[in-house]
Amino acid sequence: MTQRERRPGPTVRTTVVEVRGAERLAHEDRLATEEPLEIRLAWPAAPAQRLAVTMRTPGQDFELAAGWLVHEQIIPADAILSVKYCTDADLSDREEFNVVTVTSAVVPARLPQARAISSACGVCGSESIDEAMRGALAEPADLVVDIDLLRSLPEKLRAAQPGFARTGGLHAAGLFDVSGAAAVVREDVGRHNAVDKAVGSMILGARTVPPVLVLSGRVGFELVQKAVVSGIAVIAAVGAPTSLAVDLAERAGVGLVGFTRSDRCVVYAGPGRFGV
Repeated sequence: MTQRERRPGPTVRTTVVEVRGAERLAHEDRLATEEPLEIRLAWPAAPAQRLAVTMRTPGQDFELAAGWLVHEQIIPADAILSVKYCTDADLSDREEFNVVTVTSAVVPARLPQARAISSACGVCGSESIDEAMRGALAEPADLVVDIDLLRSLPEKLRAAQPGFARTGGLHAAGLFDVSGAAAVVREDVGRHNAVDKAVGSMILGARTVPPVLVLSGRVGFELVQKAVVSGIAVIAAVGAPTSLAVDLAERAGVGLVGFTRSDRCVVYAGPGRFGV
């Protein structure tokens, strides 16, 4: 019997040559792992069907699949019965951990055409703000977040990013409560995957999605759309938002802050969310 290949991890070792002036230094380094994940869905009286393949960082694959299915409005969160790695006999050892099957208690609301999506892919079919608004599962909570507290959250997010610390190549998404306590932080090579993983963690744990989403980079329409679907009230990003992200946040009543630092931030939408 051959030894089974190890399940892929979030990082891989490599040898690099670092150039500093005239100096050349060869040493070991780590890269963020990027591998495909096939997401399949099964429901009563139907065999599992392939819905999408996304490039992702291995880890929290079940959360990623659950979050993606809910954010794409294919099944509701409470319909998920199980999430498992596929055990098809024709899969190689490595493929086994790159195929996830979600079993739903209900027939899916829609079945998107099976497709490949990149780690940067987000909305994947939502073409307008109106469509994103129709997909909202809950109204954002009526709350105000202290702006000084909000500016402290990127540092808390950064402290919970071991993968980034080792590779410098991962995005992060964190869900926080109004006191600034982190409920969950997830990393991935794809910023949209990181949000799906964070929300998926709450879904699979049967916990309420916290109201504050903190992002390690820029924020586009797709990330605001995911927040709207999940009833998130406030988004704080280290980078800049896009025009469509701001438009959707304003329409949805979501507070949106960019360029968030300990000493500075820019409020782009929902100033009332921050008392400014």
